[in-house]
Amino acid sequence: MGKEGYYEGEKMKEFLVSKGIPDSLILVDNYGDNTRATIDNTLALKKELDFNSVIVVSQYFHVTRTKKLFKDKGFVNVTSVSSKYFEPRDLYSIIREFPAYYIQ
Repeated sequence: MGKEGYYEGEKMKEFLVSKGIPDSLILVDNYGDNTRATIDNTLALKKELDFNSVIVVSQYFHVTRTKKLFKDKGFVNVTSVSSKYFEPRDLYSIIREFPAYYIQ
């Protein structure tokens, strides 16, 4: 559970269902508490579900590193989507992402 008091994956699922995506098509990972764990959990599902592409849905400043980590694990069919707004707190996140890209 996140510091906000709820699982982020569950909230995202609620949003998708509210937009008409069938509940049966949504898989939720509430154990990916960091980017690397989420990627490992996603790729573990590949053995069971046999998918060949992934869409990364995250903040714009986080997408590049996430896609890189997938590709580093040998999964290259990765696309992405992110919101189109900026918040002042994004400045911190952008600065944090730069070294994280090279360290991970």
